[in-house]
Amino acid sequence: MGFPKEYQFLSELGLGPRNPGCYANGTWRGDGPVVGSYNPANNHRIAEVVEASIQDYEDGMQACTEAAKIWMQVPAPKRGEIVRQIGDALRTKLQQLGRLVSLEMGKILAEGIGEVQEIIDMCDYVVGLSRQLNGSIIPSERPNHMMMEVWNPLGIVGVITAFNFPCAVLGWNACVALVCGNCVVWKGAPTTPLVTIATTEIIAQVLEKNNLPGAIFTSFCGGSEIGEAIARDKRIPLVSFTGSTKVGLMVQQTVNQRFGKCLLELSGNNAIIVMDDADIQLAVRSVLFAAVGTAGQRCTTCRRLLLHESIYQVFLDQLTAVYKQVKIGDPLEKGTLMGPLHTAASKQHFASSIEVIKSQGGKILVGGAAVNSDGNYVQPTIVEISSSAPIVREELFGPVLYVMKFQTLREAIEINNAVPQGLSSSIFTRKPELIFQWIGPHGSDCGIVNVNIPTNGAEIGGAFGGEKATGGGREAGSDSWKQYMRRSTCTINYGKELPLAQGINFG
Repeated sequence: MGFPKEYQFLSELGLGPRNPGCYANGTWRGDGPVVGSYNPANNHRIAEVVEASIQDYEDGMQACTEAAKIWMQVPAPKRGEIVRQIGDALRTKLQQLGRLVSLEMGKILAEGIGEVQEIIDMCDYVVGLSRQLNGSIIPSERPNHMMMEVWNPLGIVGVITAFNFPCAVLGWNACVALVCGNCVVWKGAPTTPLVTIATTEIIAQVLEKNNLPGAIFTSFCGGSEIGEAIARDKRIPLVSFTGSTKVGLMVQQTVNQRFGKCLLELSGNNAIIVMDDADIQLAVRSVLFAAVGTAGQRCTTCRRLLLHESIYQVFLDQLTAVYKQVKIGDPLEKGTLMGPLHTAASKQHFASSIEVIKSQGGKILVGGAAVNSDGNYVQPTIVEISSSAPIVREELFGPVLYVMKFQTLREAIEINNAVPQGLSSSIFTRKPELIFQWIGPHGSDCGIVNVNIPTNGAEIGGAFGGEKATGGGREAGSDSWKQYMRRSTCTINYGKELPLAQGINFG
């Protein structure tokens, strides 16, 4: 039995009504529980997936360990060529894979396609990087000595991704890890298994075409038991985890116990500050995209809006007007600006959170209710609330925007920095002195500090990540590649004497 008409495009991605969810040692298998993949727009089942068992995991890891010995010996520019081919393969499936992201995750089609484009962009980026994994030559204080830094692969990188970006975050990690000479072990989100399978199949075909071991890229659909196995596995020197702060802390503790390395991308509680000299229309458009995009389910979603008292009401009037025009509906339909939340549980959490907000003095200005439908739809919501309300310190993973008033930039910065999270932040102003205060040592304490753009929509060329409870990890561009390699400081004595450092004379 095949797919119904609206799901026919899934066949072009190699998917069927029932799919093995483990790619290990170059073959598809699955000996774990059978789970369903659901369309959040109507909660109908799309297809079934047979998840990986712990035995599948162990078999996959044994093969991956052997493949790592081969892959790290391939010259870095040749590894870059393989990733270039992965990018080209993704280009041929851009529309289909982007449509699947929208169907299974719930983000609108433009965002789904944009997510796949992000992996393609990462592939392009690391092709150049494969010829620039440079070390340093360091002056030695000793005659006839040379010091240098040598960068070598770690071996295997584990990547655990979340539902909100079911394939882009893989790209941030896997593209860099592969050109650095590492094999990749990927556990996708349990609720987006079809994206995991389809993305893996595209990568697997490139490896096969180049007569490379399929185990260079190993992937598992599964639940927490697979994630825990990755965190505990001493064969995986680096684990990259994207998800909640609560789970990320547990992953970090487990990995640290075996002296592994962790790259954490956790919760965000991001603020936009609008100063009295800001371009109001530009800021309104930015806040709309930052707060409503992906139905508020980005880690970089704007959750707090800080408005200067002199423009407070003018700005709020314009923002509430555009909020009321947001088209909510099927993410695959043209004109939809906000799709559903990812799961029915998220919809229930939204409703209960609104009650908590009201109990803490929050005043609902727009929205504030779930939409009565078969899908997981809710209304984009604006809440007037005090910055001291306890719920403002939490990451509510939905389209809820808290609005607050301030008098001075210093006050706004203190509010911005007062939450446990430290991912992204933005200010809207044209005054250079305010801009440089904002990005300076006494400004925003976030890893991403923007001016006159939203909190979300980061470019791949910069390092992505945050401080405090966001985890401190960095992915994608800049020098993030260094996390995926092992640094050795190498000193070579090419003379006949043995001078010691610091002028020590040892007899």
